[in-house]
Amino acid sequence: MPQQFVVPQFIDVEDKIIGPITTRQFLIFLGTAFVLFIMYVILRFVYWVFAGIPVLVIGLVFAFVRVNGQPFHYFFLNLTQTSRRPKVRVWYKDVTDAELRAALAAPPAAPAAAKPTKEAVTTSRLQELSLIANTGGVYRPEDWR
Repeated sequence: MPQQFVVPQFIDVEDKIIGPITTRQFLIFLGTAFVLFIMYVILRFVYWVFAGIPVLVIGLVFAFVRVNGQPFHYFFLNLTQTSRRPKVRVWYKDVTDAELRAALAAPPAAPAAAKPTKEAVTTSRLQELSLIANTGGVYRPEDWR
């Protein structure tokens, strides 16, 4: 009877560490809290409140928002890569129609010279090579011709 193996399921679901919060979300919260703490130390309270709200919103968006079933940070990375290297290719035609017709009317270039090829090894040549190898170079075919 063949052995049965347990096949893992739900491998795309992240592990929950604190209630419904995943490791990724916890680390994002930790980073957001650290930034907010640094801002609290540097800024006055009124400025900290107004500057901290956008930071908190950005942290919540990166932690909880999903776009097309993927976490927001994947969407953000794809967005930045696409904006830096767009895939639209534009062809700027610099050659005029007259130049193109002249290039087509020109005679074709001469074909390149044929490459020299080695002659096929025949069985008699193989026999000579094996005889040279077996005699340690003592036998030379040019002496026997």
